[in-house]
Amino acid sequence: MAQREVTTTGPDPATAGRLPLAKLVPLAAIVLLAIVVVAMGWHRALSLEALVKHRAALDAFIDRHLFGALAAFLALYVAAVALSIPGAVFLTVSAGILFGWLLGGLVAVAGATIGATIIFMIARSALGDYVQRRAGPRLVKLAEGFKADAFSYLLFLRLVPVFPFWLVNLAPALLGVRLGTFVAATALGIVPATFAFAFVGAGLDSLLAAQEAVYRACLAAGRSDCRLDFDLKAAVTPQLLIALSALGMLALVPTLVRRWRARGVAAASSTR
Repeated sequence: MAQREVTTTGPDPATAGRLPLAKLVPLAAIVLLAIVVVAMGWHRALSLEALVKHRAALDAFIDRHLFGALAAFLALYVAAVALSIPGAVFLTVSAGILFGWLLGGLVAVAGATIGATIIFMIARSALGDYVQRRAGPRLVKLAEGFKADAFSYLLFLRLVPVFPFWLVNLAPALLGVRLGTFVAATALGIVPATFAFAFVGAGLDSLLAAQEAVYRACLAAGRSDCRLDFDLKAAVTPQLLIALSALGMLALVPTLVRRWRARGVAAASSTR
């Protein structure tokens, strides 16, 4: 009597620890494109000087094609965040200058959230499973602790600028955070700072107008050291950082209360 072949399903032990090369293609494309952008110096176009230089044309285009201008700005913001190119603060301030604090803040929140979600999904697809399979006990424990209160932790990291924005996009993807949790915490967490910077931008019109004549006169004189006096870092005031930190601590309150209650229950159980 012939024996039947027994087929098994599941990962091949020989390939279980290997990186899925096909899934690395989108991530490699993002990294390569970011390198090209930086190497070519295209990221330097994200500056107040460039904005002032083209301000009249931008305002005219916005007056004629508001929705087209919003779509173009949204695409630029998404690309900058997805490629992890420095300049998010400038883009947010520029949104306030060009569209006003409310509309500018909304399009900036949408652009940052979409861009962050794109790189999160690409990183999770390319490396998430591999990192979790190869993780040691400490990383597994860290990942499980993070996922248990992922929304609160992510909200804190978005509210308080302790770590770079791009790092907070990548780390949750490698720790197995759910997509819905990531999107919700990102969209909510970036609102305060985004609208604060958009509000700063909306108030810069008079300052930029006062400096534009001097800046253009400098350019007309053929000088190469022409710059606007306003420093975007000045928008990051101690008061803003304190306010964001306070909001960040509030985001951690539910997690701290839950852990305090869990310890209380454990202590009560141990005394019985």
